[in-house]
Amino acid sequence: MVETRWRHMSSAPKDGSRILVTVRSSEQGAAEVDVAYWARADQFGIEGWRAADSSPGQIFAYADPELQCWMPLPTASQDAGTDEGGLPEPWAGDDAEELYGSGI
Repeated sequence: MVETRWRHMSSAPKDGSRILVTVRSSEQGAAEVDVAYWARADQFGIEGWRAADSSPGQIFAYADPELQCWMPLPTASQDAGTDEGGLPEPWAGDDAEELYGSGI
């Protein structure tokens, strides 16, 4: 079973696999969850985090500071019976140290 908890972005996979990310709140809106992946530099853009629904010529890239944390995509069995398609709420912790573990 895949553990479903938010993790610090420094541990996010950079192999092209799709993951859930918390996009930090900003003047453009509240924090939200998106599906993203790490892309190597190519003819469509530089290396970095891209939204999974980006297409060539219409790439949405995230700057590192925009992403707060990540978790693996839930499996179909984890989604069963949820109202919102199984997407978790964005990370709402006040202290980034909570993403590293206990602050005790």
